[in-house]
Formats: sequence, structure tokens, C-alpha cells
Amino acid sequence: MNRWARWWLLAGLWLLYTAFGLTALSIAPLVVPIEEDLGITHAAMGSVMGTWQLVYIFAAMPGGVLLDRLGGQWALFIGGMIIAFSALGRAVADDYVLLLIAVGLFGIGGPLISSGAPKVVSLLFTGSDRGLAMGIYMTGPAIGGVVSLTLTHSVLLPTFGSWRGVMWLWAGATMAASVLWLIIAGRARLRSTELKASAVIEKRPQGEVMGELIRTRTVQIVLLMSVGVFLFNHGLNNWLPEVLRSHGLPIVEASYWAALPTVIGIAGSLLIPRLATPERRFTILLGLCLAALLASLLLQFPDGPLQTLGLIMQGIARSALMTVLVLTLVELPGIGESRAGTASGIFFSAAEIGGVIGPLSLGILYDTTHTFTAGLGALSVVAALLALGTLYLSRLARANPQASVGT
Repeated sequence: MNRWARWWLLAGLWLLYTAFGLTALSIAPLVVPIEEDLGITHAAMGSVMGTWQLVYIFAAMPGGVLLDRLGGQWALFIGGMIIAFSALGRAVADDYVLLLIAVGLFGIGGPLISSGAPKVVSLLFTGSDRGLAMGIYMTGPAIGGVVSLTLTHSVLLPTFGSWRGVMWLWAGATMAASVLWLIIAGRARLRSTELKASAVIEKRPQGEVMGELIRTRTVQIVLLMSVGVFLFNHGLNNWLPEVLRSHGLPIVEASYWAALPTVIGIAGSLLIPRLATPERRFTILLGLCLAALLASLLLQFPDGPLQTLGLIMQGIARSALMTVLVLTLVELPGIGESRAGTASGIFFSAAEIGGVIGPLSLGILYDTTHTFTAGLGALSVVAALLALGTLYLSRLARANPQASVGT
């Protein structure tokens, strides 16, 4: 495959991941109108926000296996269309249960996108280009989040007249991105490239491969850390507009400020993963964990410079924590392109345990205490544990280089 075909495929992947981000974050700026329309509480809304992550836990590993067998072209298209139907279901939901089911559908399509993206990138790119490519496609959901947070109240709600119209828009955008991906991947002959790569790989039972991966100590540490990263990211990303509103900001202004970490994250996604080469990876990962810790502490302050600094720290943390962890995983010895789909499926299956706990726990803690202080304090503890996990993973790598991270 020529160089230009690789970058066209990356562009198609970016569009699909942007649509992923639009749908994943579509509820966050619409919490108030949805709660008023359906008559549900913050705790109930927290369960809605966390339901797709719960489904994701059980769908990620089968999705990774399907991805390795079906290939990125069709698996990513199917995943995108399922996400589009999730957005359609949200648009027509008229009670809590139907909304819960519609959001849960995202958890079936999501793994095919989030596991497929690193698999395709690991197949097409090597060296520092691999880190750059991962950083580029990870700006997709960030940009989707910026669009959702900044345009929902200022442009889209006045235009469509209700939150349901916004969901219809995101459904159409996701369908269009899915079709474009299918066309680009077909013209670039992605499937033939995948088949050539798999032809030289020893075939082994999938359960045996999974068991071998899960028994590896460094993989176990990465999986535990993935739970913490997703707990922090999903919890704070989903509730950030409401956290800022709790400090007295109007809803439109809170949505704009909530987009600041995403904007910073876009720049960080382009820079940080490329710098996270094996010799610098643990230092960068530790810095990202400390940025997350500072963010959760500073966001407890009312509107002002410290809160703004907290938003900046969150942007730095969210820009690359997941990307660097995934990059770490797919470059572990014995994984590579052949097992990237399966390994990514295991990663996201474990990680989404945190994705469920994050938004749900913040919603429950708010209903219990009527503030977000306890929730942000819990996120501070999680970030501190992530920093300790990074130090332990680094020590394992130094003690046993053959099982360490990097190639």
C-alpha cells in the first residue's frame, strides 16, 4: 500500500471517530432538557450515561475477535452504523427505559471503532508515524466533543427547537461518516493488506491467545490502569458542564468552558503520543496522571484562575492518557499487528468498567451530597493510584526487559 493510501485511510478513520465522539458526548450538554422532558433525576441520568459502557464491557472482547476475523473495512462500517442507530433511538425515546436501551446500543458498535482504530493504525504505520497517526485519529472524538459542547445550546437547540432534533443530526452525520469510511477503505484495498499480513501469522485458537495475553503481568497492569483512566475521563467528561454550572455559571457559558479541555486535548493528541517513544513513555504517562490529579483538585474551586488551570490540566490529561496506554499495549512483545484487535478488545472491555463507574458514581454522589465535591475527591484518589500504577509498571519493565513495554 502506498503512502498516500495510508493517509487517506487515516482521514476516513478520523471522520468515523469524530462521529463516535459526537454521539458519545451528545447527552452531556443536554442533561437539563432531557431530564425535564423525561422527568428523571441526576442519578438516573448518570445510569443512562454509563449504560453504553456497561454493554461495552461484554461486547469489547467479542468485537475484537470479530475485528480480527472480519477486517477493519467492514467491522468499522458496521460499528459506525450501529452507533448511528443508537443516536436515532435517543431521538425517539420517550421515557427513561427507551433512552437507556438506545444509549446501550452504542456499547455494541463502539468497540468495533475503538478497537478497530489502533488495529488499522498498527497495520499501516510504524515507528514515530504510528504514534503520530494514533494522535491524529484521537483528535476526532475530541473535535466531536467540542462541536457538541459549543454548538448544542448556542446554535443547534435554537435551530431544531428540541434536543431530539440534535440527536437526529448526529445520527445522520454518523451514517455519512460510516459510508465514507467504507468507500475509502474499499478503494485503498485495506482488506487485501490485512489478508497479506495475516497470511504470515501462525493461527491459534482465540481463547488461547486471550488467556496468554491476560496472564502477562505487564498486560494486567495496563488493564487495571485502563479502568482508572476511563473512570476519570468518562466521569468528568460527562458531568463537566454540570460541575461548572454548580459553581454558578449559566448553562451556555458552562458548555463553552467545558469545551476548553477538549480544545487543549486536540493539540495534546497531536504532540504527546508522538513523543511517547519507549524510552520516554513512563515519564510521559506519569506526567499525564499528575495532570489528572491536579485537574480533579483544582476543579473543586469556584469560577476563577484555579478552576481555569484545572480545565487546562484536564485537557492535558485527557489528550493522551488513553492513547499512550493503548500504544503501550499494542507494542508489548508478542502482540503486534496480528493480535492488536484482540488485545484492544480486552483493553476496552476492562477499561469500560471504569467507564460505567465514573458517570454513575458522580451522579449518585451528587444526589447524596448535593455537590460535586465528593465526586471530584474520588477522582483525585483514582488519579493518584494511576500515578502509582505507572511507577510500578516502570519498575516491572526495568526488572524484566523482555516483558517490558515497547519494541
